[in-house]
Amino acid sequence: MEERNGRSGGGCAAQAILLWRDETNAQELAKLWEELTGEDCGWEAERVAACFRGTEKETYAFPLHGIQWILLGLGERRTDISAPLRAREAGAALAKACRALELSECTVRSADRIRGRREPSRGKAGSDSAGVAPAAPERQKSGAKEEKAVWQCNFMLGLLTGNYEFSLGRAQRGELFREKCRYYLPEEAEALIPEMENLAQGLCFVRDLVNLPGNLLRPEELARRILVFAGAQERIEAELLSLPQLKEKGLRALCAVGESSKYPPCMAILRYRGASQGKTYGLIGKGVTCDTGGYCLKKADGMAGIKGDMAGAAAVAGAIRALAQAQAPVNVVACLPLCENRISRSALLPGDVITGYSGKTIEILNTDAEGRLILSDAISYALQAEQADCILDIATLTGAAWSALGYTIGASMSDDETEYAAFTQALERFGERYVRFPFGPEHRKMIQSHVADVKNTGSNCCGTITAGLFLREFAQGRPWIHLDIAGTAWCEEPAYSFESRGATGAGMLSLYEWLRERATYAGA
Repeated sequence: MEERNGRSGGGCAAQAILLWRDETNAQELAKLWEELTGEDCGWEAERVAACFRGTEKETYAFPLHGIQWILLGLGERRTDISAPLRAREAGAALAKACRALELSECTVRSADRIRGRREPSRGKAGSDSAGVAPAAPERQKSGAKEEKAVWQCNFMLGLLTGNYEFSLGRAQRGELFREKCRYYLPEEAEALIPEMENLAQGLCFVRDLVNLPGNLLRPEELARRILVFAGAQERIEAELLSLPQLKEKGLRALCAVGESSKYPPCMAILRYRGASQGKTYGLIGKGVTCDTGGYCLKKADGMAGIKGDMAGAAAVAGAIRALAQAQAPVNVVACLPLCENRISRSALLPGDVITGYSGKTIEILNTDAEGRLILSDAISYALQAEQADCILDIATLTGAAWSALGYTIGASMSDDETEYAAFTQALERFGERYVRFPFGPEHRKMIQSHVADVKNTGSNCCGTITAGLFLREFAQGRPWIHLDIAGTAWCEEPAYSFESRGATGAGMLSLYEWLRERATYAGA
């Protein structure tokens, strides 16, 4: 973020003005200040125009007439698929500027609206944090959403989460991150505030979980935190299956992986019934709180990230809680298999054959391909015991996905064009990106076993595809979407200004928006 600040605001209120790059010449700024102050400030406009160009995320702060002003650049006026991410980055840039100035309050307006003499209300956004609705270029509707509303939503999220930093003490106490500055916003955006605050809470919860060290987040502790956060929403029914119950019900693949640790496996189940009829969508999230690779031990340089192998489960928990909070008219059941993958006398060995909940036999060729094993049981359980009609699984599953796509784009697969098209459309609102991997009969042959129904690894190529197809084997022909967030769930060096080092919250917003939109078609 470019930042050229005047003196500190010292905790006082401030005025933030959002400007496109074509609004930052001296003549335009002089008109703007005349509108705001009723005085001729041409001299000040000349000075500001010499320093402030209005490039994306650029901020410039200075005092004038006893008020702390912050100018935020929005860059060029353009419409493209990156608009949601750029909007969130702009919100995060303003949040960081307000923190640097130690501001307690900030009223946010856009130059477009000021020149149109459409003054914002002084409506507050949230008790401790808030959103804002700047102007954006108009465009035709994309589905049911206009770009302007998309821009506003993402700008708010940037404000609410742009200053997020992981605090071990806060996370241990179960406290969610809260933006310290209070923002005031235009009246037209007030209706969006509750939803954005709801999503911001979910994102902070997901990030905190993934950031927590593995020794503080054993499987049962992860389950407890998920049940407390999601189960606190009265519309969600929460259940926990302990190890004895897993064995009794026959979730043997989950047990086979999880019993390698003295910290027992479990499965958290979250049910949200927001509609009286229609499909039930099954969300499956991988929850491995410590993944050593088992006897196929990971390399030393691959051990640092093993605590974050539960990002899929965290994203699902955040999404279903947000759906319930929004009272979305859709039915969702989440099955979250939680365990550790360790080396012990009871751990799986290459060459072992196990029988999962589905009744299918699985040949184990790589004990570090454990995520797909526990997900296979959860998928089968969601379909058979919870009567799910459609499955979406999300996991930090394969290094191959990261190798192919890096840290900002996830991998996806699906065998249902209708559901995947709906998922793709839902991505437009918050700007997450996934590349759909193709597959054919030749890829399925790669996971065929000579001694069992299926084996848990394929050939030396197509690792992301064969991992997804392994899970498809347990979907029983139901509509199925697979998301591999191995590269996007964590960042050492943030790619966007609304991220911080560590967990990103990948997947949560996309799951929420897909199911919120699918509520319209719940009876289809």
